[in-house]
Parts: sequence; structure tokens; C-alpha cells
Amino acid sequence: QVQLVESGGGSVQAGGSLRLSCVVSRITNSDSMSMAWFRQAPGEEREGVAAIVASDWSTYYADSVKGRFTIARDKGKNMLSLQMNSLKPEDTAMYYCAALLTDYSSGSWYIPDNWRYWGQGTQVTVSS
Repeated sequence: QVQLVESGGGSVQAGGSLRLSCVVSRITNSDSMSMAWFRQAPGEEREGVAAIVASDWSTYYADSVKGRFTIARDKGKNMLSLQMNSLKPEDTAMYYCAALLTDYSSGSWYIPDNWRYWGQGTQVTVSS
């Protein structure tokens, strides 16, 4: 069973930055798996933030974070990151790492049910 462990969350003022990391374990090489970041605020549904699709390592972003967040991974290192800049109070949420996309149709990355493995999450709080 693939294991995902997130870190790097915390509290920051609006305009600040945070860098989240997700370590993938119990797998020799995660390069063949698509990976993504999701977030979920209290009372809200889990939503896709950014993804890297393994077929061609293309990156995808939610409109709300484009130009502010950057998803990245290094081949062979079983690690995913999310650099978050210009943070806003509306970015406050629990952030989850996900791996193994099961549906490659257009826009499928954004749907939580299309991901097989999940981490436990790391909290990000942005104050105004």
C-alpha cells in the first residue's frame, strides 16, 4: 500500500508563502504515478489545487491558484511539492497529497474520487 505523508503547513499572514512537501513511500519509484494536491476547508468539498499527470508530466492548476502556486516533483525522488506564494485568507484549508490517477479523461484530475491514494493532510491557515 502506497503511503503519502505531507508536511510544511502552518500559519502565515496574507501575502506570505509556504512550501508543502509530500513524501511517497512503500513504492520503489513513483515516477509512473500522477500526483496532485487537494484542499478542503471546513464545511466545503475537497477541491483540486494542482496536479502533475504522469503520462507527460503536464501540470494543471485550479483557476484560483494559477500564477501563485507551483507544483513540482523530481524524478526518482518520490517527493511532491507545492510552493504557495501570495497566500490569501481563502487559501485556508487542510491540504492533501494524492497519488495514482485512475481516469485520464479531460478535467478528471480535479475530481477526488479519481485518485487512489491519499495522505492525512497538513493544515494551512492564512490570516488577514
